[in-house]
Amino acid sequence: MENYPHYLERLQDATRKFWDKAALNNIDGESFTYGQMATQIEKFHLVFEKIGIKDGDKIALYARNGARLGMVFMSVVTNRSVIVPLLSDFTPANATFLTHHSESVALFTNADKWAQMDIAKMPLVRLAVDVDSWKLLYAADDEVREAYDEMDVLFAAKWPGGYGPGDVVFPTDNWDEMAAINYTSGSTGDPKGVMLIHRNFSAIVDFSQRHVPAGDKMVSMLPMAHMYGLVIEFIYPLCNGTSIYWLGKAPTPATLLKAFADVKPYLLVTVPLVMEKIYKSRIKPTLDKPAVRFALKVPGLNSLIYKKVKDGLVQAFGGQVQEFIMGGAPLNPEVEKIFKKIKFPYLVGYGMTEACPLLAYEHWTKYVPGSCGKAVDCATVRIDSEDPQHIAGEIQAKGENITIGYFKNPEASANAFTEDGFLRTGDLGIMDKDGNIFIKGRSKSMILTANGQNVYPEELEAIVNNQPFVGESVVVDRAGKIVALVYLDKEGIKNAGLDDEAVADLPEKIRVGANRSLPSYSKITKVEPVLVPFEKTPKMSIKRFLYK
Repeated sequence: MENYPHYLERLQDATRKFWDKAALNNIDGESFTYGQMATQIEKFHLVFEKIGIKDGDKIALYARNGARLGMVFMSVVTNRSVIVPLLSDFTPANATFLTHHSESVALFTNADKWAQMDIAKMPLVRLAVDVDSWKLLYAADDEVREAYDEMDVLFAAKWPGGYGPGDVVFPTDNWDEMAAINYTSGSTGDPKGVMLIHRNFSAIVDFSQRHVPAGDKMVSMLPMAHMYGLVIEFIYPLCNGTSIYWLGKAPTPATLLKAFADVKPYLLVTVPLVMEKIYKSRIKPTLDKPAVRFALKVPGLNSLIYKKVKDGLVQAFGGQVQEFIMGGAPLNPEVEKIFKKIKFPYLVGYGMTEACPLLAYEHWTKYVPGSCGKAVDCATVRIDSEDPQHIAGEIQAKGENITIGYFKNPEASANAFTEDGFLRTGDLGIMDKDGNIFIKGRSKSMILTANGQNVYPEELEAIVNNQPFVGESVVVDRAGKIVALVYLDKEGIKNAGLDDEAVADLPEKIRVGANRSLPSYSKITKVEPVLVPFEKTPKMSIKRFLYK
């Protein structure tokens, strides 16, 4: 017997208990109760059974975020099928390739995406359904078409007396069976589909229920095909009886703030980039006012000002947020210093798809600045270094939440683990005596200087990004010289009224300013402006490999 419940048992209990409560909601759109969700899940199960979808068969999900997407996801995993969530940002051609690579026999997508996909390249797919309307997009034969068209008839025949809370039964004896295949990129080369089992999800849902705050309402902003969005903004809260709200389209700052004001979420999962922008636009200008700077030097008055700044920030997100979880990149140290001063309830966590996704977390009251928390208690995390407290080594992990490998990619699976079964994360870090993990960078992006020093670009970028008029930056190695590529803050330049000559002087000013804080071996030799923002992954981290 496992020492914690299966996540589908928690979902089953929440569904029975909160039958009439809103479960899945589109902001300004459709809303479904836990009971309606359970009823639709049962209907899909009957169709899957009728058309011969077997245990372990794969079903792909390639659609924009929303309430119905959540329903499809749960219909698949509670059916003993394997969900293949594909990022809606992937091109239709890549999604077609990955649907076939994953051996999916059914596909749920948006009608506009389906129109650009090629069914001839997905010969195993027998059924395709429009997520927005449940309309049938494709049936491989009459049997499939009839089964789908008769969904309500099949349901009425099986449940003539109606379907109620007591009828909801989800499978919970499948701990070590595959639950999901998550492709980490849309590339069609040698795809890495991370295989996650039900045990992985159960371990992280259990950890989250014990350590992460719980609450009534959640705004889901990250893509659901992204593990952080999927587990922390959808599965774990849903297993709690939380109502989840999606922003149909790509959020603008204005629609986001309106959504927070309307929904009043209890938790916010975001990336440092978003919080750094809010700091630069909302907090820094206030704290930089001469009168405020003077007041901050007065004991007693300073704590009042910090409290007012913090309350204003929490209010901007609806006023109920108990914790702001950031992940995907380190938080800028200057921003972090202010957040700590104002007692802002934030933390930076650490995870990856292969860990479903959490590897480290710490409640904001105990969180150590600069770290990414402590290892989750369902995993053992170690640093591969002779002196893990002082010399960075690869972060490696083993535990209940760790992937079993990559789908149909034995070579990548073999390379992903050490001989004693620890996952190689490819990240470099140190761990203090209390177990707090500090990430130094990706082993791939580390720069080894001519005099043998290790330079972590991420640490330099944090300093460059603190210079006036810097929007974002990427530090690269050019033949042993350290170069900072910088995208300038256009709005800041405009507001400051800089003329062309002043703008032309900025790169050198940025270089000199940054170098004041850098040791001699990692000084920047050149700052090179770029004309467009850096390309980013769906989780908003910069695609470094594109920049040389």
